[in-house]
Amino acid sequence: MQQETDTHERYSGFELGPIRPPSEAYSLLIRATRNCPWNKCLFCHLYKDTEFSLRSVEDIERDIDAAAAVRDHIVEASHKLGYGGNVQLTAAALLSQPYDDACMRNVALFLYGGGESVFLQDSNTLIMKTPDLVRILLHLREAFPNLSRVTTYSRSHTAARKTLDELKQIREAGLVRIHMGLETGYDTLLDYMQKGATSEQQISAGQKLNEAGFSLCEYIMPGLGGKEMAEGHVRETTRVLNAVNPGFIRLRSLHVSPTMPLWSRVQDGTFPLQSEDDVVREIRDMIAGLEVTSEIKSDHIVNLLMEVEGRFPDDKERLLAIIQRYLDMPDEERLNFQLGRRMGLYQALADMTEEGRHQRVAETISRIRERGDDVEEVIRRLKDRFI
Repeated sequence: MQQETDTHERYSGFELGPIRPPSEAYSLLIRATRNCPWNKCLFCHLYKDTEFSLRSVEDIERDIDAAAAVRDHIVEASHKLGYGGNVQLTAAALLSQPYDDACMRNVALFLYGGGESVFLQDSNTLIMKTPDLVRILLHLREAFPNLSRVTTYSRSHTAARKTLDELKQIREAGLVRIHMGLETGYDTLLDYMQKGATSEQQISAGQKLNEAGFSLCEYIMPGLGGKEMAEGHVRETTRVLNAVNPGFIRLRSLHVSPTMPLWSRVQDGTFPLQSEDDVVREIRDMIAGLEVTSEIKSDHIVNLLMEVEGRFPDDKERLLAIIQRYLDMPDEERLNFQLGRRMGLYQALADMTEEGRHQRVAETISRIRERGDDVEEVIRRLKDRFI
């Protein structure tokens, strides 16, 4: 234990931002920018009391070097602490220790996951000047030569303003994947949510990123239109996705919590929300209209049907069948599944066939009703924990 502590004290830390996509759970986090340059979206709860800033290239390079030093200490420890040079076992041991050190834990998690991916934080790394971003990427590759993937977030507005030549330079320097919040392709809804982008910018950005050779992840938000803009949301989001044909389509169903600006509009009744079943129907209708070769992922806990995942066009009918199976269930069974998902008892529809789990959820519903509470409101409060 003392040797582990000594190793821990021999490095300086590096700056970490607040978020990363779920698919980057094992990525090393390097903060390239701070916060969000737009910071006006009504459905977002992050960055609201912060200012955007670009970090200097020198500071980012120092952080890369600091992360590499932590890696080197863990590799050294893998020989000294009896793990026979097994870096993953050493990283697992460090993760089991009560270190209150986010930098150490991030590098240990990175190594535990194979040490092959980096995510550049925060919300819009492409806003950096192209020569600066290229320099950072080259330094990163020099410090971590075994990387297979470097990814980041970008706004469509920013990507659309980059030239194709600039994007190709960035791709060739080592940035592999762009995570982009499309949310909706409906211009009326984009304006309402203060997204700061148009559907044509989204299409331009997506097509340009594809042409430059990036793996593009587009995030869409079923339910974002509420009851009044649902039809346009489904129709136009499907249109934009078909025009872009991204590598990945990632589902992020809308959940409005009190920390979001949209909450006040929900509370005063000017933005009526879709029900869980309505959101599932939106996903069904989008999938039915998609003519892409994308992979669809439901990799966020706020989604109801996590098993709606597959590659188009081969898995399209299978995904529609999963959704229809849910929609065909009696009302009480759908409610049972909704609560069971939020309680963590169900991951897939098949889990409902386990009598013990199903009975536990049914008994919970009975207790909620007996005390006079609304089951759907309980589900909403449970979902607040996921945001």
